[in-house]
Amino acid sequence: MSNSPRNPSPARRSVLRGSLAVSAALTLPAVGAAAPAFALSGRPRAAWGVQVGDVTSSSALVWVRSDRPARMIVETSATESFRRARAWHGPLVGSGTDFTGTTPLYGLPPGEQVHYRVTLADPQDPRRTGEPVYGTFRTAPARRRDGVRFLWSGDIAGQGWGINPDIGGYAVYDEMRRLDPDFFLCSGDNIYADGVIEPSVPLPDGRIWRNVTTEEKSKVAETLAEYRGNFRYNLLDHNLREFNAQVPSIVQWDDHEVRNNWYPGQILDDSRYTEKNVDVLAARSMRAFREYFPVSTLHGRSGEGRMHRVVRHGPLLDVFVLDMRSFRNANSPGRQADDTTGILGAEQLRWLKHELSRSRAVWKVIAADMPLGLVVTDGATDFEAVAQGDPGAPLGRELQIAELLRFIKHRRITGTVWLTADVHYTSAQHYEPERAVFKDFAPFWEFVSGPLAAGQFQANALDATFGPDRVFVRAPDRANVSPMESPQYFGEVDIDGDSGELTVRLRAQGRSVLFSKVLQPGRVGQ
Repeated sequence: MSNSPRNPSPARRSVLRGSLAVSAALTLPAVGAAAPAFALSGRPRAAWGVQVGDVTSSSALVWVRSDRPARMIVETSATESFRRARAWHGPLVGSGTDFTGTTPLYGLPPGEQVHYRVTLADPQDPRRTGEPVYGTFRTAPARRRDGVRFLWSGDIAGQGWGINPDIGGYAVYDEMRRLDPDFFLCSGDNIYADGVIEPSVPLPDGRIWRNVTTEEKSKVAETLAEYRGNFRYNLLDHNLREFNAQVPSIVQWDDHEVRNNWYPGQILDDSRYTEKNVDVLAARSMRAFREYFPVSTLHGRSGEGRMHRVVRHGPLLDVFVLDMRSFRNANSPGRQADDTTGILGAEQLRWLKHELSRSRAVWKVIAADMPLGLVVTDGATDFEAVAQGDPGAPLGRELQIAELLRFIKHRRITGTVWLTADVHYTSAQHYEPERAVFKDFAPFWEFVSGPLAAGQFQANALDATFGPDRVFVRAPDRANVSPMESPQYFGEVDIDGDSGELTVRLRAQGRSVLFSKVLQPGRVGQ
């Protein structure tokens, strides 16, 4: 298996040059601009770029944002010339969705490069159209031998480290784009709705970090408009827009899409918030998330508003996207001897068991927005993730994970790998029943990566309940190290079509591979 990036075909390179040129030609709305005005003159513009999400072997979702009411039109083609293009008439975008729209594409050819362009048309005069915006993506393969390669990470614009023009903005996205993956898995914390972006931040070495700022990022997000502004903020970065035009995404959420360490039913004791009911804040964030990301369950008739889903990426890979936020119980010391709600909720756990048991993919990636064996605290006595620091038998949320791990072993479900972010460093943990207190499970690996554009933190302690061994870790020795002081982290997964081997590489910005592990297919445990 090669450790070098794929080389896009000449046609793909050409269309990407065209798409990026169009992006550069379209000046973004003024920083801090609110929703578009209805009185704008001229033709509709798509200055925020395009995105594609939840790509399968035959389908995809295409996203765009207009600067005024417009009809979304998508054209797809096998070539950059757009000869014999197929047209898809999308929604009428307006103020009800913050002028965003998503168009589903069906009946696409498997394992092929798809070129697309999005045009926005005046609803009153379809002949008045804006400049098209271009993108490209690969559909999932129908043949095993084609292989799959993707990246994952999370944690964007956290701890006050926003878009810094002095370092080229979110430059890590440019590096990831050049690796030309089949897709990108974002493991949560796409925004920091509770994180203020100040114009400048002093660094320990005397340098000054400068941020692009907006009105919505000047306070914690509470209103729908403020949540929308948080999602818009990251799209001000040209690296991210260019990445989106080339690399489709699978997106999940975690806590900072709403506020730090939130859980359903929580009532805030935080003077920064006038709205204290977290359920109200979460509903507003979910609506903005649905508007700003192309996610299948958020746009279809079934599962409306649901985050957890399976994205099937050909015979080699199924991605099980978890929601470890919306159905959890309250953060607590985690010592309950009986806990059916846990971190997934009873219904999501049943769904996950069912989908894992029916999966025929060689590899089953469980995309978790929080780690399993790392102790993540919430205040002095409560815990935020699964582990609670007690090395004994499973208690609290650990009971639900123990049930899932037991199910995977007894059903002999092969090829499970856990990927996550959240803790703002990168590491690899191997879980082994011989080291564990709870022993009724098969060995497995959990890989952690991130952040992409946020502060880095020290490594968390391990909880011995499931027998983790930290095989690799790269973390700073102090809290909130800025992206100017340390490279950002992302992971790469490469599944070889011939052997079926899965290789995980933990990468640091700057094209360096920190750690690599090859896993063999067809095994219940590794």
